[in-house]
Amino acid sequence: MGRPITPSRRRLRRTVLAAGSAALLPWHGANADNRPGPHSHTFTAAAADVLTVVGPWELTGIDPSRSGYMFARMEVVETLLDVDDRGRLQVRLASRWQVSDDGLEWRFTLRGNRRYHDGSEVTPESVLACLRRAHARPGVLNMAGIRSIALDAGAIVITLDRPFAPLPYLLTHYSVQILAPSSFDAQGNVVRIVGSGPFRIASMSLPQGFDVERFAGYGGLAIPGRIQRARYISVARAETRTLLVQSGQGDLAFSLDPPSIRALQRSPKAVLLSQMLPRTTFIKLNSGHPLLADVRVRRAIALCVERHGIARALLRDPDLGATQLFPPSMTGWHDPSLAPLRTDPAAARALLEQAGWKPGADGIRVRDGVRLALSLTTFVDRPELPLIATALQEEMRQIGIAVRVVIGNSSDIPAGHRSGSLQMGLVARNFGNLPDPVATLLQDFGRDGGDWGAMGWRNAEVPATLARLASGTQTAPALARADRARVAAVLQSELPLIPVVWYRQVCATSRRIDGASIDPFERSYRISHLVWN
Repeated sequence: MGRPITPSRRRLRRTVLAAGSAALLPWHGANADNRPGPHSHTFTAAAADVLTVVGPWELTGIDPSRSGYMFARMEVVETLLDVDDRGRLQVRLASRWQVSDDGLEWRFTLRGNRRYHDGSEVTPESVLACLRRAHARPGVLNMAGIRSIALDAGAIVITLDRPFAPLPYLLTHYSVQILAPSSFDAQGNVVRIVGSGPFRIASMSLPQGFDVERFAGYGGLAIPGRIQRARYISVARAETRTLLVQSGQGDLAFSLDPPSIRALQRSPKAVLLSQMLPRTTFIKLNSGHPLLADVRVRRAIALCVERHGIARALLRDPDLGATQLFPPSMTGWHDPSLAPLRTDPAAARALLEQAGWKPGADGIRVRDGVRLALSLTTFVDRPELPLIATALQEEMRQIGIAVRVVIGNSSDIPAGHRSGSLQMGLVARNFGNLPDPVATLLQDFGRDGGDWGAMGWRNAEVPATLARLASGTQTAPALARADRARVAAVLQSELPLIPVVWYRQVCATSRRIDGASIDPFERSYRISHLVWN
């Protein structure tokens, strides 16, 4: 369980800076066969020819469903398809794809002459085994209504129960990565990561990180200055990641908080890159909870949120105040004509009065002897979330809602959704987790909602509209555009989720490297394109 937050920014900074010097110690746990090594929480500066990537994400296992995103970001593994920066499908292990006229059969032709890191050939049979394994487990492929996955003349053929136009985008997801047969034991468990990407695993030390090296069978080795060896290290505190870059021990640092960004702007050893992502920080509400079932209460909470003030004070970027759920980076879903969410505490108080909530002696509203008191759960994986939660706590207090902020693990949000115990959760949702947002939105706003989406909200129109978009039957661009706008409008009115801020990824890059860029879909760190200065 989480713990109530007792914020003290100055004390936190002293603690983090003290921990920073203790973090710069030897790395342990390297294993030549790429099996997980003993747990370790210490490391040294990498050798001069090793690129060091630091981020807050620990590896909780090596199965693709758990930590597959990190092996994809470090370019160890590949999927059948990929996307470019605009979300357009690109070939990867598949060289082309086609769909039948009725939308039920998809055929993917594989590239030839590709090798896994153990030297074995990427065969149709090995790809089929990985896809069937992914389909048999909870994950994105279950959204598509897949009847069968089979081989036909060397091609992968996926047959559906119903048309599902976003299917190719599901095949870009990290959980559907393709691994060599040697990655699995006799029971089908992943025991090592043997992919086909530009880099191969050199050693692992779970949960903290792993080392990679160029795979000679992929190509690109002869290009002068290209990165040949790299390392990912999980570092929980943003301040410590900043210290690593400032000291020359980190080359790429992700998920930086505003104080770290300000510090690195003055650093002679780093350059900052930024990119708005299809990610929104919002309050996930249990709309089935007795205190939140009335839409007037949800609207009152939305009206009390100082989203532009939070963006300015905590993120140092007032443009990130989320006036609707979908950020401008989600072209096709962000609706500039939609009446924006606004801040109006007086209107919020009036709505609560209409809903029967009267101020009590301590300023907290009461109805029928029940106080309007709720818990707000969040986590530290993204360093801005606890700070935003504290601001929301005060803003809700000012309209008469008592909020207890609970800091826990990111897993507490889906666990609370499934158990029904979650009241409010502050989360950062990546709508680009699948490059076609329809598939993600179907997860979030289906009949029972989703772990990171709606909870206890009953609305038939939104899932039906999303299902129509997913079917591919809405082929007229104007009609599809109208459907997307309608989804955004209903969510803006009903507020099963309350947008707070949008997200801009800021990455610190060492001046000793060149060619760095940010993937707007957070699929890759693009280390294969980097060169040494």
